[in-house]
Order: sequence, then C-alpha cells, then structure tokens
Amino acid sequence: MFPLILAVIKSQNELYKEFEREALPHMDALYNFALRMTGDSDDANDLVQDTYLKAFRFFDKFERGTNCKAWLFRILKNTFINNYRKTNKEPDKVDYDEVENFYENVKPFSSDSAHLEKEIYDNLLDDEISRAISSLPDDFKTVIILSDIEGFTYDEIADFVDCPVGTVRSRLHRARKMLFAKLYKYASDKGYVKD
Repeated sequence: MFPLILAVIKSQNELYKEFEREALPHMDALYNFALRMTGDSDDANDLVQDTYLKAFRFFDKFERGTNCKAWLFRILKNTFINNYRKTNKEPDKVDYDEVENFYENVKPFSSDSAHLEKEIYDNLLDDEISRAISSLPDDFKTVIILSDIEGFTYDEIADFVDCPVGTVRSRLHRARKMLFAKLYKYASDKGYVKD
C-alpha cells in the first residue's frame, strides 16, 4: 500500500522484522482513523505514511512490551495536528496556470471515481450517523471513534490523547449524549426508540 515506506524500512533488515511484526498489523486501523480525521483518502494515505516513517525512525525509542497500536495512534494524531497548524499558518496558494485554463477544460459532467474509496468507507456508516460524528468537536469525535469504532480501552485512549482516564470517560459520556440528541429522530424513524 505504501511502497516508499516499505523500501526505506526494508533497508534495515533486523529492525525492519521487529517493526513489521509490531507495527504493520495496525495499518488498516490507522488508515480508518486518518480517513475520519482528514475526510480524504489521499490525505489519509499521506498521513499514515508519515506516521509509519516517523514510527520507524524512532522505533528504537519504542518501549518493547507496551501497546504499539496506541503509540502509533499518538504519532498519527500529533502528525495530523502539526500538519493542520502548519497549513493554517501558510497563506493560500493558487496555481495560476490552472485558473487560466479552468474554463477551457471544464466538462459538462464531473467524474468522482477518484473518491470512490472515500464513498465506500463513508457508506459503512449511515450518512446521518457519519454527519453526526463529524459534527462533534474534535476532542469528542476522537474519543468516540477510538472507543466505539476502533475498540480501544479507556487506558489506551487516555494514553493516545494524553489525558487522564477520567477525562476520557467524561468526554465519551458527553460525546454519546451529544450523538443521542443529534440522532434521536433518526433512531426513532428506524425503530430503535419507542415513543
């Protein structure tokens, strides 16, 4: 899936074998979380690749026997936050060649085949549920995704978001209450709630 990262990693054979055993099995979970955070499959792929490059670079700092998945998720989250801050500080960039040729190249219809993977992933959860989760503030969205979708324990989430377990429980409780309020009518329409 990420040929550049594998070529770099394989160059250090012994360390690579241990890294492969510990870290690579979590790639799908990291990608799913990255896709939820970025909302774009290309950005999610880039974020996961950056995460694995950083993880391999600092794999000697990883404490063997601890939770590698939580360590990787923390790297991913920090990378996402740092990239977000960086792009928000940069001025907007415009490719004037694209703007100049825009009207000449516009077609009467557009093809969305580039975003097929995102659409397939988004359809795993009903649109209404996906919108409700996406509308949550980031702190609450993160704990809901990590707990209820990815299946992390409270301790793992606390380690990942770098806060006490009590705060994780509180955020999760509040996030679920927010989702309940946002999705009550939806649940009622689907027959999950009896009036």
